[in-house]
Amino acid sequence: MPNNLIEITPSAYDYPLLIRHLLDTPLARSPDQVIVYREHRHTYRQFRHRLGSLASALTDLGVKAGDVVAVLEWDSHRYHECYFAIPMMGAVLQTANIALPPEQLLYTLNETGASTLLLNVDFLPLIEPLASRLPNVTRFILLNDRPELPATTLPVAGEYEALIESGSPFFVFPDFDERTRATTFHTTGTTGQPKGVYFSHRQIVLHVLATLVDIGVATAQGRVHRDDVYMPMTPMFHVHSWGVPYSATLIGLKQVYAGRYAPDVFLRLIRDEGVTFTTCVPTILQMLLNAPGSEGVDLSKLKMIVGGAALPRPLVKAALERGIDVCAAYGQSEACPTLTIMHLSTAQTTGDADTEVELRIKPGYAPPLMELRVVDSDMRDVAHDGKATGEIVARAPWLATGYLNDPKASERLWAGRYLHTGDVGSIDLDGALHITDRLKDIIKSGGEWISSIDLEDIILRLEGVTRAAVIGIHDDKWGERPLVLVHLLPEFKGSIGRDEIRAHVKRSVEKGLISKFAMPDRVEFVDALPLTSVGKIDKKKLRAEYRVQLPAGHMPAAAE
Repeated sequence: MPNNLIEITPSAYDYPLLIRHLLDTPLARSPDQVIVYREHRHTYRQFRHRLGSLASALTDLGVKAGDVVAVLEWDSHRYHECYFAIPMMGAVLQTANIALPPEQLLYTLNETGASTLLLNVDFLPLIEPLASRLPNVTRFILLNDRPELPATTLPVAGEYEALIESGSPFFVFPDFDERTRATTFHTTGTTGQPKGVYFSHRQIVLHVLATLVDIGVATAQGRVHRDDVYMPMTPMFHVHSWGVPYSATLIGLKQVYAGRYAPDVFLRLIRDEGVTFTTCVPTILQMLLNAPGSEGVDLSKLKMIVGGAALPRPLVKAALERGIDVCAAYGQSEACPTLTIMHLSTAQTTGDADTEVELRIKPGYAPPLMELRVVDSDMRDVAHDGKATGEIVARAPWLATGYLNDPKASERLWAGRYLHTGDVGSIDLDGALHITDRLKDIIKSGGEWISSIDLEDIILRLEGVTRAAVIGIHDDKWGERPLVLVHLLPEFKGSIGRDEIRAHVKRSVEKGLISKFAMPDRVEFVDALPLTSVGKIDKKKLRAEYRVQLPAGHMPAAAE
């Protein structure tokens, strides 16, 4: 192999891909654009000064390059500042999951070895009982929205705004290797403790650039530009809020942070601050549309990328009726998180309405610099005909290169030198991805594979059904059979029963939309379905709760 590495002049600046360089453009082009949280409103110029003051104050407290600084906070301007200042000073930002059970939260903080913990005072009752079991944490910094700072038993090193006041805004953020770890967080799995994933400055910057190209070159639908106003409806502890705060900052958008998640707060901010762009999971979109007073808020300027779970057709129809430009995306924590985003051509948005809905629910296409494949068990590509299925695997410069302190799981993640998503899917003739199911959620019944996602989608098409979950439960004869859990709108309770659900599914079987083996034996109506910390239906809890066998000798519907 010839050595063709370019020569670098000694005086040349060998530009590293660092998070701090994401600030150059907005400070030059949009220095007076604002970032909003409650009554707090500051410009990008002031934002840069606050970053310097925060880094200066943390340095004075003893935080140094390589240290892990964990944050437990609602979505706020402070969290946005931590996204930048902490990794820019060479430390590692840990976005701790505020919704984890205490023991799992304790595990995540101890596994990273976090030495500094910034926490909103709302979480004092959570952290105070755990403090004696956090041997690495030597500094607690309080973040406060209350009129007065509450008393605490923690050894507090300072209060956030007081530290900003004490620090120097002229802190010089250094250069270092672009492969330096910038962030870490934990993703919850189906078993065992949460897995830690981590990303370098280079990975985050390239993720930002690729996703901005993808959403910026769209002809119209879903295109994001400098005049947009961004508000996350994806928690900031979850995969960098899908990386969008970094992207929004690079292009100098007005940014609005909502604090604690509540539909009425979202609606008020959309109305009062002119929010035009957001990301969320389907359950948040549904909450937004169904919230009291929602009909009185103009949502017609809102662009929304929905991921984290399959996007139901009825939900897309309801969103489009309100004028929301909604489309699906697909990703996961290990992918930083983007794997695909759906964008429609102008012709596709002016044609048949039902066809448009079918397109918008597709996970879409891989962004630039992403190699996405669907493969069989021997890592061979399956046909791109929209029918052949296999596991989705990927390569991109921003994918997590391993799990924290878990080399065996890391090797399994990258078997065959591709990242294994654990999802089953297909690619159609146009190159768009379709997700069939999670490998762990596929129901294996009598040699047939039943997609829980497809069955849920069919059930959600029945008027009156707001949520549905399908899980596999043990069956002595068939291995597994689908159990359907249904949540109804209040006005439909009593008018929709098990027979109506089964008859609705049977019509789809007769049309050839789904295998007869997918006919559910058991349908249960529930008042609520458990959600994960990021708003997905928690099938792990459902499987634990409904770990029961069907009656002996029960004949599956598929064999009737």
